[in-house]
This record gives sequence, C-alpha cells and structure tokens, in this order.
Amino acid sequence: MKALQLEKPREWRFIEVDEPAAPGPGDAVVRVHRVGICGTDLGGYLGKMPFFSYPRIPGHELGVEVVALGAGVTNVKVGDRCAVEPYLNCGRCHACRRGHTNCCQNNQTLGVHCDGGLQRLYAVPARKLHVSAKLGFSQLALVETLAIGCHAVNRAGAKAGETAVVIGAGPIGLSVIEFTKLSGARTIVLDVNAQRLEFVRRVMGVADTVQVRGDGSEVDAVSALTGGDFAEVVVDATGSNKSMSGALQYASFAGKVVYVGITQSELSFPHAPVMHRRELTLMASRNALSPDFGRIIRLIEEGRIDTRPWITHEASFDDVPAVFPSWLAPETGVIKAVVSL
Repeated sequence: MKALQLEKPREWRFIEVDEPAAPGPGDAVVRVHRVGICGTDLGGYLGKMPFFSYPRIPGHELGVEVVALGAGVTNVKVGDRCAVEPYLNCGRCHACRRGHTNCCQNNQTLGVHCDGGLQRLYAVPARKLHVSAKLGFSQLALVETLAIGCHAVNRAGAKAGETAVVIGAGPIGLSVIEFTKLSGARTIVLDVNAQRLEFVRRVMGVADTVQVRGDGSEVDAVSALTGGDFAEVVVDATGSNKSMSGALQYASFAGKVVYVGITQSELSFPHAPVMHRRELTLMASRNALSPDFGRIIRLIEEGRIDTRPWITHEASFDDVPAVFPSWLAPETGVIKAVVSL
C-alpha cells in the first residue's frame, strides 16, 4: 500500500509499504481516515524538530476506524471510530512506574520517532485508542492537539480567579486557550500575528489580546490589563527561544511559567530581579496523559469545545507534497490543516 514519507527535510516521496499483519495480542489494526498537521510536522519538514529522524512517515494526529483486533482486546471493537494517543510508552521505566507515561524514558511518538499515520492501514496498541460514537474523523484527529494544551494547563494548575497569559496563538496555543478558559482563569493572548489574534477574539471569544512587536509595549500592555499584577500562569507555546526567555516578565509574584513549545536554542533570563525575586516556578510540558484524551472527547461531544473553526485547510493524501509548503506561510492563514486518506 502507498505511504507518504519525508525522506529528508523538505523532500516528500510516496513509497510502498506492506499492509500490517494480523494484529497480535493487545494490538489493533486501524484504517486511517484523517491526519492533522501540527507544528511537529512542519518542524520535521523544515528539519527543525529536535526529536524527528529521517526517513520518516509522519502523522500522529489521527482519526481512525478499527478494522481488526488481536487477542485480549476489550476496550474497542471492529468499526469503532477512535482518536489515537500516539505516545508509545514502555510501562517499565522510572517515569512510567510513577504514572508519567507522557515522558516515558523510552517514548516512541508515532510519526516522530517511528513511522506514523500517513498510510491507509496502521497497527497500534489497542490501549492507545480512545473511542467516540459521536465524533467525526476530523474531530477525532484534533483530540491529540487539544491534549497537549490540556496537559500544559493541568501542569500550571490554572483556576478561576487567576489570570493566564498564553503566548502564541498557533494550534498548540489555541489548545492551551481552550483549557485556560475551561479552568475559569481570565485569559490574555499574545502573538506577533494580528490575523491569529483576530481569530482568537472572533472565534474563541477572548477579549484581551496583545500583539507582540518586540519593543516592550507588550509587557506594558499586560501590566495595564492586570493592574500591574501580571499573570499567575504563563504558558509559552511559540517554540521561540527569544519568546521563551522573555516569558518570565509576564508572570506575577509566585507565578508559574510553562514551556509547551520546543526549541533547540538556549534560553536566558535574569535570575535575581525576575525569577528569584518573584519566586517563579518554571515547568516543561511534554505530550499528554491517557485520561486527557477521554476528557477531551467528552468535552467535544458535549459541545463545550468546538473544533470546527480550527480546520482552515484540507487536502487529499495525494496532494500533500504540492500543498504542504504553502501551509508554512503565515499569509495563508492556516490554523489547522487536515489530510483525508
């Protein structure tokens, strides 16, 4: 069967791969219907994603249908529509034994460390499938993106009565915004792109947005919006080392700063006048946990999260190599692109 592979940065090629064999105990074979494209895929295409290896079949945001089951599988049945939790954890390492399966020391993320879902049929551990009888395949493909934001906000412990500053209004930033809103915290969104901020105001109902111009005016704006107190929670979803280094300046005394974006560059910030004086807590947020997927599916099913406005671009499997470069251009207004197989 045909699969789509990144042979090396910026070079797609269609290849032939074997169809998966009959699934073994605990496994399932799924038919891939939708693949969401995220920053990891864009970074892999550009050669800027630190965990990406080549050649690689990308695709980790998946809406799938179960077509075959191995022995002992009870959580899904043939015909079920599912979101896929793409983090293959070992279950044995120190992190897994403590329940931190999202940062398994031997983690293999589909489409990043091992081949992913840009192929028609795919074998996965059945425990990584999350069923919905109500959601369509495109909605299911967005569950993983939302899980990233869910985990980051859980890490921060945002709650009602607090202020949360979200830096970056790309897909991961939008997923963070969904959960800062659900936490009851007041949300302020920063981005360099005025078009994305307009989307946040119009579609996501966030009134307080600030365009980042790099001249310090954004710090003054957040100070004015918070009466000089700044934010108890700051989540940086940019992947920019410059933005991540500057994120601390938006945090209140005893605030928390969570880095959900990834950079290969070093971060630097003043310790005594900012981090130490304000007694800040700095955190990383990686991947998500299994319960996050079930929670998100329920929230979409209940109408508390609406994924429909997120999907701004769609393409067929065969058209991906031709259209993919355009999804990198800010002027195309891409929020989330979804591939149909």
